[in-house]
Amino acid sequence: MKNILPILFSFILLLSGCAPAAEPGPGADLPPDDLPPEGDVAADSPDSAGTAGSPVAVPEAIQEIPGGYFEAAAEPGTLEDLYYNTWESFSYAEKTQPLQKHAVIYLPYGYDENEKYDVFYLMHGGWGNENQTLGTPEAPSVFKNVIDNAIENGDFEPLIIVCPTYNNTSPEDSASFSLALRLNQNLHNELVNDLLPAVEGKYSSYAEGTSASDLMAARDHRGFGGFSMGSVATWRTFENCMDYFHYYLPMSCGTTLDDDNIFAAAKGRGPEDFFVFIMTGTDDFAYSYVENRVEKMRRSDLFAENVNFAYRVKEGYTHGGLSSMEYTYNGLKAFYGGKRPSSSNPYTVDTPIEDVISDPVFGDYGRLIFPVDEGYWSGDTLGQLRLTWYNTIDPDKTVEICNYMREHAAAGDVIFYDIYTEDEKAADPDKRDTGLFFFKGEPGARFAVCNAGGGFAYVGAMHDSFPHALELSKMGYNAFALIYRPGWDTAVEDLARAVSFIFDHAAELEVDTSCYSVWGGSAGARMAADLGTYGPGYFGGENLPRPGAVIMQYTGHTDYSEFDPPTYVCVGTSDGIANWRTMQARLEAMSTLGIPTEFHAYQGLPHGFGLGTGTVAEGWINDAVAFWERQMTTGGLVREQVLEGAEGPIHYSYILPESYDPTQKYPLMMTMPGYGQMWFGEDSSGSNISWNGFQNWADLDEPMIVVSAQLTDWNDKSARQV
Repeated sequence: MKNILPILFSFILLLSGCAPAAEPGPGADLPPDDLPPEGDVAADSPDSAGTAGSPVAVPEAIQEIPGGYFEAAAEPGTLEDLYYNTWESFSYAEKTQPLQKHAVIYLPYGYDENEKYDVFYLMHGGWGNENQTLGTPEAPSVFKNVIDNAIENGDFEPLIIVCPTYNNTSPEDSASFSLALRLNQNLHNELVNDLLPAVEGKYSSYAEGTSASDLMAARDHRGFGGFSMGSVATWRTFENCMDYFHYYLPMSCGTTLDDDNIFAAAKGRGPEDFFVFIMTGTDDFAYSYVENRVEKMRRSDLFAENVNFAYRVKEGYTHGGLSSMEYTYNGLKAFYGGKRPSSSNPYTVDTPIEDVISDPVFGDYGRLIFPVDEGYWSGDTLGQLRLTWYNTIDPDKTVEICNYMREHAAAGDVIFYDIYTEDEKAADPDKRDTGLFFFKGEPGARFAVCNAGGGFAYVGAMHDSFPHALELSKMGYNAFALIYRPGWDTAVEDLARAVSFIFDHAAELEVDTSCYSVWGGSAGARMAADLGTYGPGYFGGENLPRPGAVIMQYTGHTDYSEFDPPTYVCVGTSDGIANWRTMQARLEAMSTLGIPTEFHAYQGLPHGFGLGTGTVAEGWINDAVAFWERQMTTGGLVREQVLEGAEGPIHYSYILPESYDPTQKYPLMMTMPGYGQMWFGEDSSGSNISWNGFQNWADLDEPMIVVSAQLTDWNDKSARQV
């Protein structure tokens, strides 16, 4: 070890961050314990299992870097120079002074352009530049050895590290404390517009391209961190670039910031949307600054400790180079250690249910995987799970679902979405027990929302919606399982909000919103049917099209209208809760109105058979999907579409020829219903379908496109809507 101490000490001097003029300068009076001791360093303290709700495995205490890590690794990564074009920071918007800047890129050993890698942007401290964190290709630093050894030993996954600089034109820019602060305030323009595209357009990240939308879509695989003045850059990135970065590592930020900007950036974000890991030392001049900021975060409902941020302090550590290396090592280990899916499934039928709920990989939403009201479920293990009113729970499917969720969450995939904002949840705390679990299918495929039953007393998702959503995702469809507030009025309100959320985030979720479907069992089937009858807007959602298909299981729902979507139903003949004849009669009545339907009654099955595995109903979900797919065909009636016009929503329906060919041209007939179909405006929406003028045109033998609009007045507004 002795031979690296002079190099290490130089590294400490270079990496130390900026301090206000009254504070000690970089590297001043570093105590002996701020250098790696001779020989072996004490073994790592064990990682915490993570507080329930923590989305990353943050150690209980800052761990020391193993002594051997400062030596060259057997499997070293490589450093490369990257040059990119940007604009001078202070006039960036005017783009009057072009600059060429430089960053140092770390590629892990065995880097393969056919693999995808997380990317971490690591900023230097004051009195430094991009060459002094990991060094240069010609002269790597000892910290590069630490990264190499950590990856080789499995402390964290192989990743790309980018060492940029906030300096504008020369390294001397950071010699002034006030100038460095100003440069940090302008860094975000260059970062998202120039540096990210240059890096992730050349190297193999999770970004599919270099457009803003592509870069934002990969934010869960990107982090930013820095020490001292680099920590200032980290907080500025948090404030300005939240859409591009998920992980933040501010280390020993020794200055005041406008904390209102930090809180403004966090507002409206869910607890799973970001994670900040903050570290400093008790003898660091930055300690008081960091303490003050963390206390503000603890008092805010935007930050929850060990949910979306963690704070660790190292006793006796000062503002020096070893501190910076050690904090960075701990941060990368927390963010990228053990996040990839394991080839073996960790959960079995003998896994305690509480272990799944409290698994740190799920963050705060782990408590929603099973019913929130514990009075409606029993059993200690996954294999013993029992739900009220359900007698055919498949323990193997329960285990498969839990392992699926864990595998994808550990891989960094977002599997849970809040449908309400933090302000809405604060106003109505019951909304904290809602959300969408996402079972992703093929990008660009249509979506389905699955709603579990539970008598409007609880949500039995593990048997009545998670299995359906998982199977739909295997077929390539994007499936969501809704966790709603029990009670008919709140449940269907949550469903309308969920559909609106999916439409609003369709690009991010990579879903096709046309001809979507809603599914449900028991109480969930009533929710699906009501949304089909009235549409999301009726229940407080946005004015969106009705679903293209409704898939219902075992509920005695009788209401319907002439505007209901195509509906598929299945039920057991021995169902003591939902009479099969009631369900059949409803579908027969809908069929007489020309609504496509399909009905199945399975001999001898009781209520709540779910997927029906091992019963006469096994495979019914394939029939239901085939029914849904028939509604996706290009020909036939497309009901109740909504166009958001400048003066409000315009409702319309249309018919395409049964043999419709998108490569051919067809006559178009726009029909405008008269008095009885438009006098009440939007309130009479859907009546245009039954208007004989529309039907007569649609019945002609000539293949043509016929549209019937639902206008809103007798005057100029309707003329403009036409």
